[in-house]
Amino acid sequence: MGTTLPGSLRHESDGANITCMMQAASPDFTTTFQVDRTPDDVFSAIIDVRGWWSREINGVTDEVDEEFDYRYQDVHRCTIRVVELVPGRKVVWRVVDNYFNFIDDQAEWKDTEIVFDIVATDGGAEVRFTHVGLVPQYECYDVCSNAWGGYLEGSLRSLISTGLGQPNPRENGDAPSHQAAATAARDTLSVPRNAAAEAKSSGV
Repeated sequence: MGTTLPGSLRHESDGANITCMMQAASPDFTTTFQVDRTPDDVFSAIIDVRGWWSREINGVTDEVDEEFDYRYQDVHRCTIRVVELVPGRKVVWRVVDNYFNFIDDQAEWKDTEIVFDIVATDGGAEVRFTHVGLVPQYECYDVCSNAWGGYLEGSLRSLISTGLGQPNPRENGDAPSHQAAATAARDTLSVPRNAAAEAKSSGV
């Protein structure tokens, strides 16, 4: 495990074989992990969005130019368009619309792109995930980077390797355990927002 500052942030977890990188030249959130499955297996798991991100997905996730809606309680909802599918090699989504209940600027995700690059390795495949436009300057960055890390390492990786992911449940069920860090980060944003709302309502 190692970390380098400033200019780049690099976190490596040997146990999960996952690397998170934020470089000065490319500040978009990026994470990479390897699995002992074929690139085609990886591709099939990625487009099975209900199997690793959320059961609360409505729409089509496996056809170019189709859209699907994601929702988690009243915390996060978004509409995503599938813009590129290359079997065994690449998946690209574009965020058409987005809402977070814990930040002020609702444009932070809108028009960003979510990219999964799949690269064959000697032992299987490497997944290179980049959320293009998700940058450290954004208010949502700590929450979103932790959330993506959980969904990718804790759920997608498991779906690829074992056939069983850990997505959000349907309706109002609790988030899976791999989302604990994201929930904690979100709570730190919610406290000052709640305090400000209470002050406004009381005339302070």
